[in-house]
Amino acid sequence: MSYPVVFQADYREQQSRLTTFFRLLVAIPWFLVSIVWGLLAFIGVVVAWFALLVTGRYPQFAYDWVAQYLRFSTRVNGWVFLMTDEWPPFDGAEHPEYPIRLLVAEPLDEYSRWKVLLRVILAIPVMIMVYIFNLLIELIGILLWIVIVVTGKAPRGLWDIQKLGIAYSARGSAYYLLVTETYPPISADDGDALPPSATAPPASSSPFGG
Repeated sequence: MSYPVVFQADYREQQSRLTTFFRLLVAIPWFLVSIVWGLLAFIGVVVAWFALLVTGRYPQFAYDWVAQYLRFSTRVNGWVFLMTDEWPPFDGAEHPEYPIRLLVAEPLDEYSRWKVLLRVILAIPVMIMVYIFNLLIELIGILLWIVIVVTGKAPRGLWDIQKLGIAYSARGSAYYLLVTETYPPISADDGDALPPSATAPPASSSPFGG
């Protein structure tokens, strides 16, 4: 079964020296939107956390809002850290034409209540891995910046490492935000499809969803 959060990215060797040189400066509007949207997404997750504990289901409106935030923030991260020089759209739609994409499956029919209750504890290994990958992303971003500014080209080897890091970071964020209850794989595989929620194994009938 495919993981419910799929990261996809299209490699292009040639990139703009000019927009690369000023990337952090021109990205300020996207940073501001991401901060505001992230705060609102956090509110949606708090609402979802209580709903999941009571009903075992993620409210669709909150899920859609969080999924849109994940798509937007992932595109911005990929752009800021030089996986592409195409300016990301300012919304959370799927945009299959954009070279960086995050595909998010529909919510499960039922989530495990105990995994929701203990998510802060269960997420510790993911937090550690995301922290390590974020350090890697920043290091590779610096190397990519130097190479692109000098040559106008993004080396495939560095780009592939960046793809792995951003893919894990995106899936880790999805785990924090309760979109998935499965630990994210360490993989940059694009994936071809997302699993329908109906294929998810039935939740336990115990009061806390097994």
